[in-house]
Amino acid sequence: MASNAPHAVDVQPLLKTMQKVYGPFPDGPAVKSWIPPPAVGGHRGRYLWTDGFGVVNLLTLSKITSDATYLTLAARLIETVHDILGRTREDRARLPGATDAEPLKGGLRIGKVEESGPDGDGQYFHYLTVWMFALNRMSVASGERRYNELAVQLARAVHPKFVVNREAARPRMFWKMSVDLAQPLVRSEGNLDPIDGYVVYSLLQKTAGTPVLRGEIEDYRKILETKWRGYGSSDPLDLGMTLWTSHWCVDEPGEEWARGITESAFGDLRDVSESGYFDVPLRMRLAFREFGTCLGIRCHSADASLESLAQKIATTWEKTVQEEEEQDDLTPITCVMYVSAVVPGGKRGRQSEPFGCGCN
Repeated sequence: MASNAPHAVDVQPLLKTMQKVYGPFPDGPAVKSWIPPPAVGGHRGRYLWTDGFGVVNLLTLSKITSDATYLTLAARLIETVHDILGRTREDRARLPGATDAEPLKGGLRIGKVEESGPDGDGQYFHYLTVWMFALNRMSVASGERRYNELAVQLARAVHPKFVVNREAARPRMFWKMSVDLAQPLVRSEGNLDPIDGYVVYSLLQKTAGTPVLRGEIEDYRKILETKWRGYGSSDPLDLGMTLWTSHWCVDEPGEEWARGITESAFGDLRDVSESGYFDVPLRMRLAFREFGTCLGIRCHSADASLESLAQKIATTWEKTVQEEEEQDDLTPITCVMYVSAVVPGGKRGRQSEPFGCGCN
């Protein structure tokens, strides 16, 4: 595979890190039949958040190396996820509502190892929107509309399951649904779920070129307008993902919420940093959560202090990620989030930001 990346990006550490999760990448004709090896920490080797960012990272590698091999690898990973997380845990059938022709009409499982319990399998809306985003970026990167159509299919299927009281002035959302989407497992509303829904569904509709998700987007907008002014968090991952999501709209007219919530998230992040959070021993912290912080910061034109924080986080964990050979359940998600933090491919394309598959 080519590695003549522009702008002095060192591709080899990124490849090494991705291959910790997905094994050695094949060359030549074998690429088209590649099956991603089972990763630790996911049911039947797949975990939706990890593989969502895994797809985005493969597209980023394709962009910065000008090597279409990574597009094919991304396509194979997508197909594998649909064949595992789009089916029942026993692999007896597709999830209820889905068919071979419409494989995402039943949603996608999280990929939790345990079947039930407080950390059991089910469907998370914020994981589903990560996957929709990955499909959308695959569509943009490859020029194949079918990936965005699959994302729209998934978006339509899960919306009425997670969003209730849709005719009210202020609809509500469930945070976690059962594998079959038949009942809520956690009835509370996620801090970011309506923001994720509004932004990602809007991206899907923009790519489609027609108002395919108009009603769904309006539902999220209604929730968003009543929620964003009260936003606050002390969770580095939550703050990072807020910044990542809001950056898609922060420069758009009529999106006051994006500018307001970005300001709030940066303020909260400065408070977290000044509290000494990023100076406590590593054994008391989780790398993947802080890589989410890096990703969020680097999607904005941050000031020097925040870029210094992103660099501090990346440098702090870099040796652990690149040199640690022994794997645990968090290794895959840590690795993909590290790559996303180092080279944020899943960001809005600007003339001054050439990387990633988000160059609209």
